[in-house]
Amino acid sequence: MRHPFLIRFRTPVLVAALAMLTIASGCKKHAEGDGHDHGSKPPAKADEHAGHDHGGKGEGEGEHADEVKLTAEAITRYGVKDEAAQLWVLKPTVLTPARVAFNTEAMAHVGSPLRGRAVEVKVRLGDTVKAGQELVIIESPELGEAQADFLQKKTAVLTAGPAVELSKIAWERAKGLLEQSQGISLTEVQRREAEYKAAVANVKAAEAAVMASENRLHLLGMKQEEVATLAATSEIAPRHAIKAAIDGQVVQREVTLGELVGPDREALMILADTRLLWVLADVPEAKLAGIAVGAKAWITIGSTTGTSDGAAAPKFEGTVSFIAPLVDPTTRTAQVRIDVPASLENGPTLKPGMFAQAEIVASLPGGADPAPAVAVPDEAIQTVEGGPAVFVPVANEPNTFAKRAVTVGKPIGGLVPIYSGLVEGERFVIAGTFILKAELGKGSAAHEH
Repeated sequence: MRHPFLIRFRTPVLVAALAMLTIASGCKKHAEGDGHDHGSKPPAKADEHAGHDHGGKGEGEGEHADEVKLTAEAITRYGVKDEAAQLWVLKPTVLTPARVAFNTEAMAHVGSPLRGRAVEVKVRLGDTVKAGQELVIIESPELGEAQADFLQKKTAVLTAGPAVELSKIAWERAKGLLEQSQGISLTEVQRREAEYKAAVANVKAAEAAVMASENRLHLLGMKQEEVATLAATSEIAPRHAIKAAIDGQVVQREVTLGELVGPDREALMILADTRLLWVLADVPEAKLAGIAVGAKAWITIGSTTGTSDGAAAPKFEGTVSFIAPLVDPTTRTAQVRIDVPASLENGPTLKPGMFAQAEIVASLPGGADPAPAVAVPDEAIQTVEGGPAVFVPVANEPNTFAKRAVTVGKPIGGLVPIYSGLVEGERFVIAGTFILKAELGKGSAAHEH
């Protein structure tokens, strides 16, 4: 697990010195036991528990009481991995209750712009849809009437057009005769001019009526290309497809087949992009000062102490995107909004409505960073005999791991600071610690028995 805000410090460590430290520590511990030579391991003794081997064996004999030896197959099966301890700068965090919500900036309410009956409902609750996908087909007499009116208005324009040309020709001919004094009166010329202007006005009025009718079709949900097709084919189609405006999931569906719908009704469906959700945290006003937009945050759902199999509770990493400008006068908290991807790779998924705990990175007064410290992922820590412990590889003993008691601090962003028991550069087990704890417990039980 790597976190952008956590600054990792690396210091060159001599491999030989580390080996000597590890061996010296091991020798000291073993000297306090029965003084066995650990260059070679004594043969295992059979007992009544021999039939319960699960790929690893707890060593409960004297100096081996805190050691576990696994087979290579078991190490692969349980994913046991180790790495070197590193220094991290762990900034303080604010812990607060929170809740998961939809990202309302990535939602769409689907309604019907026209009155009619739902003759096809093409999606179900929970379906994933693409923008432009048909959701509901509405059959609407209102739409059919509007299309018929549009075609009628288009016909009126076509009819009025020739009258303009004919009246213009008649007026121009009359003007020519009048200029040549060929037996036409000025009154007749003026009458023909008025006819021409009236014809032009009729065309403009008809065109305005077409535009108004076309706008009505748009208000009823028809696209420009659909109106163009209607004008070209003159085929009235009273069925209208309501389409998805965004990519997303159908999170609410309130329409059934055959139901009457209209623009005065609430949404037929609600679509939401559930890939990025909001986590809304109510932060006490006293802790707001160190939180800023862009700060990292971690979201935990359910148990904050871990899962039933000993693994750490999964954490979803997000970013603070909004801090409310007002403090609630009753609770004295302000809402902090965190953008969080809804899914972890091969892990659980956040769902709107879930209760959560938010851990938000805060700045120290003056913006200074705390001193670096050795820290390990929280899944590396196991509680053994009532206290925190890690497992470390035993030098010169392949596939063997020893329990190491450690003093820990408050977890921050999935990392636990180690105050004693593990030093920078020393290797520790980062994954698979639960099986080591289980095997250690079996070994201890066998020793007591």
